[in-house]
Amino acid sequence: MKYVRSTTRLVALALVTLVGAGACAFDPQADGGGGGGPVPVGAAERVTGASGSPGPDQRARPATAPPKPKARPTPARSAPKPTRPVRKPAASPSVAGCPQGEHQREVEAYLARLGDFGPVRVDGRQTALDCAAIKKFQKRYDIRPAHGRAGPTTYDVAKRLATTDTARCRAGSGTTFCIDLTRQTTWVMRDGKVIEKPTVTRTGMPGYRTPAGTFKINYRNVKEWSDPYEVWLPYWQHFTQGMGYHQTTTYLHDKSIGSHGCINLLPDDAVRYWRLGKIGSKVVLFGRRPGT
Repeated sequence: MKYVRSTTRLVALALVTLVGAGACAFDPQADGGGGGGPVPVGAAERVTGASGSPGPDQRARPATAPPKPKARPTPARSAPKPTRPVRKPAASPSVAGCPQGEHQREVEAYLARLGDFGPVRVDGRQTALDCAAIKKFQKRYDIRPAHGRAGPTTYDVAKRLATTDTARCRAGSGTTFCIDLTRQTTWVMRDGKVIEKPTVTRTGMPGYRTPAGTFKINYRNVKEWSDPYEVWLPYWQHFTQGMGYHQTTTYLHDKSIGSHGCINLLPDDAVRYWRLGKIGSKVVLFGRRPGT
């Protein structure tokens, strides 16, 4: 009988020792930490923020394990009913391809007046047709980015071109290059008829105003070097005081800069004007660039 009691005490002592060792050890598997050795008392609280004293919602652990909940019967599943496939709505062209700008209606109206960029609907709402027309317009006049949005630059260029009155240029006979300094546009006439529709240009900035008047081209060079400004002037056609037509070397729609009196052209326009011009061709300038 004594042997049995001693054995019982030894088993109980072993259980107490095991429980105590588990309480003061840090289990790295609990939050993904590394290592597996014992940690001093309180280390778990410093790492996890746990408190050794029970909180207000903690209760004393029951002496016995709580009863397990009874399993609820699983209801029988009925056969799934056939459903119709859900059709996704088609994406709107204005949302998918072209954002709408703050000058949508005005740009639509100007493009409809110009008539060279495809059909547009003047209603102030972006459509696939409007998107295509605005993109085509932006690419033609090197408006960047050409994403079909009717923003300030697109609005400004469209307005200047659509409101240019070609009849104001007193061309007469022969080939005449016309420049509206106020609208910053230029076009070409022959014997009183327009042979190159108005396009955008940039003339002299403040302090270098391009003068109004009638002149003649008196010197041409496919690639002229500018001594004072040390830059090439492609498709150069001079008409007065060191001023002439040439291809722009900077972004034409940057209004913070300008020429030193010359008539800046987009690359494609510079080539066309070079082919049309010759020594003796008339150049007519009227109006005045705003701010000069």
